[in-house]
Amino acid sequence: MYYLKAEASFDAAHFLARYQGKCRNIHGHHWIVEIRIAGDQLQTTQQEDGMLVDFSQLKHDLKQLADTMDHTLIYETGTLRTQTREALAQDGFSLTEVAFRPTAENFARHFFLRMEERGYAVAEATVYETPNNCASYTGEAQ
Repeated sequence: MYYLKAEASFDAAHFLARYQGKCRNIHGHHWIVEIRIAGDQLQTTQQEDGMLVDFSQLKHDLKQLADTMDHTLIYETGTLRTQTREALAQDGFSLTEVAFRPTAENFARHFFLRMEERGYAVAEATVYETPNNCASYTGEAQ
């Protein structure tokens, strides 16, 4: 089995609604996303001969996903009042709404699934919230 790993990062703010502690307030992180893909067959086309996938395409696709969250306030659906969202948007702030609580665990699953949708055989997605703290997702339990 062959494995490739690519990394991208983004800077974004979030908060954890319904959390009793400091993380219930808006705060930011330098998020790092690692995607590990797997396969047992290497390509044989002239361009990609001997490669699982072209690293440049893998890095491009991951960076493109990470860039959608860069320098935004990421919030869970239903956790900001309409007036708050409208006021922030009117003041020029970038907002990213997600259908999940914006934790490292949920981000790992999110990036795993988005890269799978792009056709990659994802083995694992890891998201670092800080240099020392990360969460990984390897797919649905069998």
